Amino acid sequence: MKALLATLLIAATPALALAQAPATAKPAAKPAAKPGKKKSRLPTSAQKAVEEATPVDDDPAVTLTPADLEIAKRVFVGDIPCELGATVHITPHKREGFFIVRAGIQRFRMQPVESRTGAIRLEDPRAGAMWLQLGNKSMLMSQKMGKRLADECMSPAQAAVTEALKKSPTPSLLEPLPAADKAAATQPSAAAPAAPVPAVSK
Repeated sequence: MKALLATLLIAATPALALAQAPATAKPAAKPAAKPGKKKSRLPTSAQKAVEEATPVDDDPAVTLTPADLEIAKRVFVGDIPCELGATVHITPHKREGFFIVRAGIQRFRMQPVESRTGAIRLEDPRAGAMWLQLGNKSMLMSQKMGKRLADECMSPAQAAVTEALKKSPTPSLLEPLPAADKAAATQPSAAAPAAPVPAVSK
């Protein structure tokens, strides 16, 4: 009987050793979990890349009129250089007539808005930003901040208009007329006699 117990103990010893081995190996697994904590925060450059790649939320409540869609057809797209080395990037949105306007790390989802002056105007109502496109230049403005984010922006077509204005500028209403034009302006026309000036009663 003693011999049988001794044989069972000898046979069970390796099994007990194997059963205790994982218990001693568990503390060694804890240091391996520490590097995972470093991955929870991305570097700043990676965060900016993620933000730029994140699509802007679409607002299905906004609908564009046919006049708005006509304005959108005249918006210059692409990389538009501005003063002080800045660049404004304009790309069409997945919805017709809408645009993504980026300047540095700022990004706006803009829609065309009819303007009284006839200028091409894009607005982001939620961010309070506006892109104003004139014949010879464009500018990006923040109405919330009360300042221009980019100025003197020119597409190739606008740069051509600027060069043409330098060669033959349009006369200003505040500048004096040349002598020949002044003489023609002061003499009454023969075809249309001057109308009498009504007297002012006192």
